[in-house]
Amino acid sequence: MHASDNPQWRSYVATFCAASALVAGAVTTLNYVVDPYLTHQWDTPQVQRLRPPREKLSAWSKTYAMARFRPAVVYLGNSRTELGLPTRGPVFAGRDVFNSALSGASVGDAIALAEHARRVSRLDVVVWGIDPPSFSMEEGNTELDRELIAGGPHYLWRRGLLNLRRALALDMTQDSIRLLRGAFGAVCHSSLVFHGTRDDRCLDLRVGGWVGTEAAVLPRTREYIRASGPTAEAFSAFEASVGALCGDGAKVRLYINPTHAMMLDALYWAGKWAPLEAWQRGLAALAGRQRGRGCDVRVYDFSGYNSITTETLPQVSRRNMMEHYWETSHYRGHVGRMILGRIFGAADVAPPADFGVELLPETMDLHLAALRAGRERYHREHAAETALARGVVAERKRAAR
Repeated sequence: MHASDNPQWRSYVATFCAASALVAGAVTTLNYVVDPYLTHQWDTPQVQRLRPPREKLSAWSKTYAMARFRPAVVYLGNSRTELGLPTRGPVFAGRDVFNSALSGASVGDAIALAEHARRVSRLDVVVWGIDPPSFSMEEGNTELDRELIAGGPHYLWRRGLLNLRRALALDMTQDSIRLLRGAFGAVCHSSLVFHGTRDDRCLDLRVGGWVGTEAAVLPRTREYIRASGPTAEAFSAFEASVGALCGDGAKVRLYINPTHAMMLDALYWAGKWAPLEAWQRGLAALAGRQRGRGCDVRVYDFSGYNSITTETLPQVSRRNMMEHYWETSHYRGHVGRMILGRIFGAADVAPPADFGVELLPETMDLHLAALRAGRERYHREHAAETALARGVVAERKRAAR
């Protein structure tokens, strides 16, 4: 007699399947209701609870929040924009602003989020932070599943199914239990509390480790020069995305992030200066073309060698904290306010005169000449930082042999 003909065997199978379904249902329900990663929250009590410094699945929480909030003003970019560009202040007073920037995001990721924002809201203003190394179509933020991007009129229904599927996961179950037990790490607020901008306390609490300290400088520089951008493929996709935003009637403001001058200097020693100049020329030309088509597009460069970016490093000052930076890659919120003030002319923190230059096709020769002169001056006046940048590049070249 075959096992399939045995009533007792069929009973065992039925019992096992029913038990498995109950367990799966219970786990999914637990995780969906507790929602430790805020995958489907906006303006709810869960958003206000304290959480660990590292946000997990922020791509899930931000894409959902945008669909519910439907902001008129959206920020795009990577962690530099996410940490440094505030959503509250005089520039956009009384308007709905959301910072959709994601840690580790490439420009390809930001393009996907721009498409998502276009589909879930009517955008008036887009502020987009960019960097040369991350200007590629590579996957930067591994949590940004493209299924999270809106693709039709019933996004929230489809998103609900995605959230249920994600809720059936071991890591989420473990963190749900930790949250219920009070052991999840209640130390700072979710970025959703600040409309997508990271809570400064999440960063302050990590200062005892390496953020903002001397130990952060070299790891961040290594990370910065390792990326493959800027690439031609990314530039084409980027221009198409900007054109789509223009077609919707949005005002677009692009800006090059003010990473510390040592980061730009490391690109120079790594032999990436010529692509950097070509990229900046391309950005100025892109904005000029779009303006010729009737679009309100401007692009600004806050990088380079100015009074903000050339702040003395902890290795030289022997101070643990920096005034303008968390570490050489990420600038503080008051610098973000300066950026918004320069771009929109309504600053609550006045930017220095040398901080922020609009890139225009007719002035690029002068701008790039000034950039080269600033680089040479930096080498003379910041010999220790220059040596650090050269050391990182030399280390990378040795490792590549």
